[in-house]
Amino acid sequence: MKRTIVGVAVVASVLPLSATPAQATPRIDPVKALKTELRPGKAVNVVSSVKMDIGHGLSISSSMDGTIGFGPQGEIASDLSQTLHYSKKLNRGDAAALEQQPIRIISSGYDDYVSGPLVDDALPKGTSWVRYRHTDLPSSNLLLEVLEPATLKALLTHRTSWRDGILKGTIKTDNLAKVSPAFVSHFGRRSKSGRVGKVSYVLHLSPTGLVERLSVKAVLPAYDSSVRIESDTRFSDWGRQVTVLLPMNGDVIDQRELGDEVPVQIPGGWS
Repeated sequence: MKRTIVGVAVVASVLPLSATPAQATPRIDPVKALKTELRPGKAVNVVSSVKMDIGHGLSISSSMDGTIGFGPQGEIASDLSQTLHYSKKLNRGDAAALEQQPIRIISSGYDDYVSGPLVDDALPKGTSWVRYRHTDLPSSNLLLEVLEPATLKALLTHRTSWRDGILKGTIKTDNLAKVSPAFVSHFGRRSKSGRVGKVSYVLHLSPTGLVERLSVKAVLPAYDSSVRIESDTRFSDWGRQVTVLLPMNGDVIDQRELGDEVPVQIPGGWS
């Protein structure tokens, strides 16, 4: 199951640095630096936001913050808080108001555990979490998951400049879909219109090559129109030691047991 934004239908080795004077900052390898962090027990803190503009006054914003934990292949668990905000034309009715209340999502493997006003009224006495099964792990950024080594490598390859720790570039969505499972999870391998979107990005790197901030702007085809997306993610405390603890079984009820009393899918921008 993929977590979707409610009410919206969305559709070689690292290149060397450009020639620089000998006294310039030494070369760094961000992919190697990332892989060094992908170890059991290690984690990174993230604060991320995204705005999707469909036009005609219709837009959805989402923000999240928390911790993402790693294993040898990348992310294996997370503990995140998330909040949605609808534009005025979408912000109607009790359901919309409820979906804009903050929720907490703990993810591990292929399950999400959700708590907060979105599910509280449906919970039987003695439970405090709803388990959504067969979900994807959340992404640190809706468009570009730089915690995927292959995606980070592609962004390095498609750069247009790299100076003083700031890397800029542009990548087409068809190229991104070839390397990023997270992007495919959100948007598919190709748009239904057959058109290709464009994603522009700015990466801020630490002196050791770890990503500290990622800013993204994109125009993605959607049917006979386009969706404009802007997102920003900040990373901190790389390498912190943390264990993401799952709720106890006695505190959990499966979503399928509650039926339509809770959303079938978790509203939000990260899946």
